[in-house]
Amino acid sequence: MKALVFAKRNFKELSRDVLGYIFCIAFPIVMLVVMSVVNESIPKEAGMKIFRIDNLAGGVLIFGQTFIMLFTAIQVTNDRSSSFLMRLFSSPMKGKDFTLGYILPMLLVSVIQSAVTFAAALIIADIVDYKLNIAGLALTVFTTLPSAMMFIAIGLIFGSLLNEKSAPGVCSVIVSGGTFLGGVFFDAEGVGGSICKVCKCLPFIYCTKAARASVNLDFGGSFDSFLLPMIVTVSSAFVMTALGVFVFSRQMRSDK
Repeated sequence: MKALVFAKRNFKELSRDVLGYIFCIAFPIVMLVVMSVVNESIPKEAGMKIFRIDNLAGGVLIFGQTFIMLFTAIQVTNDRSSSFLMRLFSSPMKGKDFTLGYILPMLLVSVIQSAVTFAAALIIADIVDYKLNIAGLALTVFTTLPSAMMFIAIGLIFGSLLNEKSAPGVCSVIVSGGTFLGGVFFDAEGVGGSICKVCKCLPFIYCTKAARASVNLDFGGSFDSFLLPMIVTVSSAFVMTALGVFVFSRQMRSDK
């Protein structure tokens, strides 16, 4: 109950931030439109499918989730800098109440972000005369929750360790790196070489692959198409969440 009250407060804080609407909701839609226009200008003979709306929808959603990480970090650092969390430590709230209070509203934002992004994808698909699988889009709202959880946990870690001035800058590096190394806007496996090897050593590309496979309901292919990416994504979410809770609890005791 205490966690839900704290989560409600945090969601209200997020809803008052105009930048949250711009980066978490509007920006992914803009990227969908821009990349769809780029796709229409590419000759069909090139065989380029990464910007096709079914592949683009899942990739752009992962791109949008990186901004949820950013706003998680900002929320935590703002609360720490204002001593708001220190005052709450005198209440009966426990460590799990604090972490759940940050995680739950961000997961709700993730679901809203997914719904809006996929609604925009359906409109674009209708315009470019491409049939998207609505069942796949609906399923992807849930299959991308582990990747959202991973990014939220990373935001929790940065928000716990950094201050309100440095956290946004560091998170921006992860936004750029996660987007590039996640193969959101380029075919990492098609490029191959060292770049592909680096991408496969990090969880971002697996988040993107799982999202794209889910949108297309591509579960019957090879182990690498969905099952492996999903296993890596869920495992990464679990590890980062455990680390995030540990770092947050330890830092709060230190600040206290």
